[in-house]
Amino acid sequence: MKCDSLARKYLPGIRAEMVYRLVNDKGMSQSDAAKRLGVTRAAISQYMSKKRGAEVQLCGEIDALIDRWAMAVAGEDDQITLCDVCKCAMKK
Repeated sequence: MKCDSLARKYLPGIRAEMVYRLVNDKGMSQSDAAKRLGVTRAAISQYMSKKRGAEVQLCGEIDALIDRWAMAVAGEDDQITLCDVCKCAMKK
């Protein structure tokens, strides 16, 4: 599966899960999450209300990578990128 098709199929759900973790688990404001992710505040609100991004079934490895990605966005860890998460999803 190529990056573009993977992004269309899985990225909205993965991003929604990551946004939820940033806001609820890391205590980040929706405005700050939007700035750090390069999306609008409205997009963050839609992710949080489940209007954007389908719910995804997360295997243990992807779940752990989303946690690490959230930490990287929050400034706690800089050793992971979205590409790492997608590469893991492509293996599934």
